[in-house]
Amino acid sequence: MKKQISDKVINRLTLYHCILQDFISKGNEYISSGQIAGLLKIDDSQVRKDINLLNNSGKSRVGYIVKELKKSIETTLGFEKNKRAYIIGAGNLGMALAKYDNFSNYGLNIICLFDNDETKIGKEVNNKKILDIKELPVYLWQHYIDIAILTVPAQYAQTTADFLVKTGIKYIWNFTPAVLNVPDNVQVWNENLMGNFLQFTYDLN
Repeated sequence: MKKQISDKVINRLTLYHCILQDFISKGNEYISSGQIAGLLKIDDSQVRKDINLLNNSGKSRVGYIVKELKKSIETTLGFEKNKRAYIIGAGNLGMALAKYDNFSNYGLNIICLFDNDETKIGKEVNNKKILDIKELPVYLWQHYIDIAILTVPAQYAQTTADFLVKTGIKYIWNFTPAVLNVPDNVQVWNENLMGNFLQFTYDLN
């Protein structure tokens, strides 16, 4: 049975994973919860609590084996299961996401991009072809896709989401500032870039 893990814990585990990757690149074999907590400026007990969810036990006075802990996070969060995705909107943000190669380390495989701009259709970005949005229904019928990454301008977000729902997509990663209205059987994750920025800069006000 799949473990139910909160969004906040998942977010912390991905940060732990980044730290573990850095430790591996530096040749470090062990890491302590205190080291992780110190780098992220959070409580040591919270780190231990999160790691306990992975059924990964450390060694007294030594810490956790870095490679084993990294593997535990990947297994728990499903990094090893490949998820196929496409990007809707080949603007600046869509292009930047297509160029970001580290997605593959987390099991996300971006196949291609879709757009309605004739000057972009047929071109490639990071070996990913930009296709005509009109081809999307046929493409979905021919190729299984898990996630649509939405990066269109805000004024086109809802109409594009409606179009995606009609094509049968069930998961939308929404990078637009629009709040989407979708059926209950469609899941939307809103990547609130401005909200995150305002949280970060709140103390500056």
